[in-house]
Amino acid sequence: MTTTEKGYSAPKIDFMAKAPLMGGISILTFVVALVLISTKGFYYGIDFAGGTELQAKFATAPDVNQIRSELDKLDVGVSVQSFGTGNEVLIRIQQAKGSTNMETNKLNQDRISAVTKVLKDSSALPEDGIQRVDTVGPQVGAELRSQAILSILYSLIAIMIYVGLRFDFRYAPGAVLCLFHDSVVLLGIYSLIGQEINVQVLAGILTLIGYSINDTIVVFDSVRSNEGAFKEKGLNFIINRSINEMLVRTMLTSTSVVIAAICLYVYGAGSIRDIALTMILGVILGTYSSVYVAAPLIPLTDTLMKKLRLA
Repeated sequence: MTTTEKGYSAPKIDFMAKAPLMGGISILTFVVALVLISTKGFYYGIDFAGGTELQAKFATAPDVNQIRSELDKLDVGVSVQSFGTGNEVLIRIQQAKGSTNMETNKLNQDRISAVTKVLKDSSALPEDGIQRVDTVGPQVGAELRSQAILSILYSLIAIMIYVGLRFDFRYAPGAVLCLFHDSVVLLGIYSLIGQEINVQVLAGILTLIGYSINDTIVVFDSVRSNEGAFKEKGLNFIINRSINEMLVRTMLTSTSVVIAAICLYVYGAGSIRDIALTMILGVILGTYSSVYVAAPLIPLTDTLMKKLRLA
């Protein structure tokens, strides 16, 4: 432990000495995530792929495995999960493909009717058991996908401008690359495990971007504060000192968020679990990248800017 000039103790860890190794790991992880995304792709929810979502409510808690087994016999691409209070299930049916829109609509209606009949015959679904039926067409799903990508890109551009104006343009590339790294690695993990990508996951990713940039700005603010007092010691010393000063606060905040998200994931259902999983993985990635992606890029950007000024 070392006592800082601000009057309190902070762990003395040489983060910058490990930056090349951790940077290599970050690049490797990023590349692997890109390969997974490009080769394996995503399992899109009906929001992005099109399809039908049906919410059914039973008199008592149904056997979800039995329902899934019965519906699999229809061979229409059905997924089943518990929902709500325990006596409800959420059923997603893949989009049918017809030669015309009219034929597609008829095929979708036939699938909904077949699923409803199975639920009534094998699982005693009441006559008024269907709570809602939502259908998204493939064109709408494709439009939502493009809008989702644009929303993330626009947020990254806005953050780069904000960080550049708030601090210095030396900081902006590190902040944006940090967020880009977190988002791509998270999506790579989802591609690997086959997690459904839907609007709720998109909301979680945008929340992750906000959380991650907040953590990064805390470190950047400490770097800027120490830069005036320790400029003669160099950027590596300043960044190490700044991260050490904020380490305990960062770990306490991140741990608190992860614990809350784990509770939501364990005891939640449906979209709550989707958002909770995104937050668990995202907070871990965001905390790591604030230290080993965003901060080490400051000296690299500073060196590059100096070379450009001399050229």
